[in-house]
Amino acid sequence: MVKEHRPTLLADDFVFLEAPRWHQNQLWVSDVFDRKLYVIDRDGSRTVVRDLPHRPCGIGFLPDGSAVVISMRDRKIMKLVKGGLALHADLAQLATGDLNDMVVDKQGRIYVGNFGYDFHGGAPKALTDLHRVDPDGSVHVAASGLEFPNGAVIIDGGRTLVVAETWACRLTAFDLAPNGDLSNRRVYADLGHREPDGLCADALDGIWVGCFNTGEFVRVLDGGEITDRAVCGQHAVACQLGGADGRTLFCSAYAGTVEEHLAGKRFAGIYTVEVETPGIAFSVR
Repeated sequence: MVKEHRPTLLADDFVFLEAPRWHQNQLWVSDVFDRKLYVIDRDGSRTVVRDLPHRPCGIGFLPDGSAVVISMRDRKIMKLVKGGLALHADLAQLATGDLNDMVVDKQGRIYVGNFGYDFHGGAPKALTDLHRVDPDGSVHVAASGLEFPNGAVIIDGGRTLVVAETWACRLTAFDLAPNGDLSNRRVYADLGHREPDGLCADALDGIWVGCFNTGEFVRVLDGGEITDRAVCGQHAVACQLGGADGRTLFCSAYAGTVEEHLAGKRFAGIYTVEVETPGIAFSVR
C-alpha cells in the first residue's frame, strides 16, 4: 500500500522554483523565471544569493564546497565566486536545447541534461545527449538518445546514475564507472503517465521524484514500485531531502498553469513533508 503524506507550506510568492538542494543547513533553490538564486531558512525566510539573467536552474556543490549553477538560456554552468560569477563550463555549442538540471559526483564531475530542442519556440521534440563536465571544465557526451534528460541522482554508493527522461515518463539508470563513464543503460522505473522532473535519493536508495503533470511527489524503487506519495499543487517540480536529520522532504511546486508560469505569475512555493528514510547523505545502515 502506498503511504500518503500531507505537505505543509514553507514559503511562497515565487515565480517558478527548480533544483532545491540542502547545503550547510539551508535550502538552495533557483527561481527560474524570476532569475534569482535563493537560500531559504527553516522558518521560510529567504535571501537572494545572486541574480542570473539567463535563468538559473540546476544547482550543485563541488568537492571544495563551491556552488555551481546552471544558466539555462546561454547553456553555461557558472561558479559562484567572491564578488560574482565565473564560467565553469560552456555547453552552448554542444547542447541542442536549454540546459536544465544536473548532479555532481564525489570527484566533482557534473552530469547535465538539456531540453534537446527549442521548447519555448515551439520546435518539435527531439532526442538529445546527457553531458559530463570534468573538473577541468572539459565537456564530454556521457549518453545519447535521451528524451528530455532532466533531474539526476547518483545512488548505490556512487555506482549508479539515474536520470529522469521527462517526456518518456521514465527513470533511466546507468552503471557509473570510476572514470565517470556511463554504461549498461536500462529502465529504472516506468512511471506510466507521470512526467518526472527533479529527483533526490534517500539512504536506502529510494528515489523521490516530482511528477510535473500530476502534481505528485512519489518515492519509487528500482523496478517501479511506488512506496510513498505527496500531492502539491498542479505541478510537482523538484524535491530534496534535508533538515536536521535528513527526513524533511522539501518540495518545489507550482499552483498555476504552464501559461501562467511562463507569464511570470507568482504561484510557486516550497512545501515540506516529513518522511521515514533520511537523505542519501544521512547514513541509516
